Amino acid sequence: MKQISTIIFDLDGTLMDSLQDLANSVNFTLQTMDLPQRLIDEIREFVGNGVRMLVVRALQASLQDIHSEQLFTDELVENALQCFRTHYMTHCKENTKPYDGIMEMLHDLHSHGFKLAIVSNKPQKGVSILQKDFFSDYVSVAIGENEAEGIAKKPAPDMVNKALLELHETKENAIYVGDSDVDIATAQNAGLQCISVLWGFRSKEFLLRHGATLFASSPSEIVSLVSE
Repeated sequence: MKQISTIIFDLDGTLMDSLQDLANSVNFTLQTMDLPQRLIDEIREFVGNGVRMLVVRALQASLQDIHSEQLFTDELVENALQCFRTHYMTHCKENTKPYDGIMEMLHDLHSHGFKLAIVSNKPQKGVSILQKDFFSDYVSVAIGENEAEGIAKKPAPDMVNKALLELHETKENAIYVGDSDVDIATAQNAGLQCISVLWGFRSKEFLLRHGATLFASSPSEIVSLVSE
């Protein structure tokens, strides 16, 4: 592996086990709209492309259950998205926590001089809250979804490029770490190698089908891989 000095992490499913809080906000939204709720394993498959797609996929599944696909409209999506965001901003830390070994990994990387960043399709406000409360000792840059500023969300490379710019680093010595097909594509689009973690929202078989080539089965393995 090339000499690595900078590591860019995905957030949900990579650093943080956030699935329960995401599922709770999805199901609160569906319940508010008198639609069938979704199982947590369904919601696991819905995440990865940002909040809007999470909400869209949940709405489509629930409307299909009641044979009311014709009720899917832009207005419905916007109302559901507002409901989800309001609920999630209040409840985003109730069950969300770093995966076992993550804090130790970040401490080790930081103490060895690696520059660390987070890039997530979660809205910037949520990313900032979690970065401040959990990772501020180690992670200096945390980029969330903010397409209003013209920065496309993953798998476009824009957010990775913004993180590198804020770190005053280039892609030549950087690597990306994530848990999904979106992360693999993001790394490819940004010209970075990708470490796919095996404790997140996708299975190894799924990741292999989407082009993953380098894996970590524990956070400590990331330290070993980037130190080689």
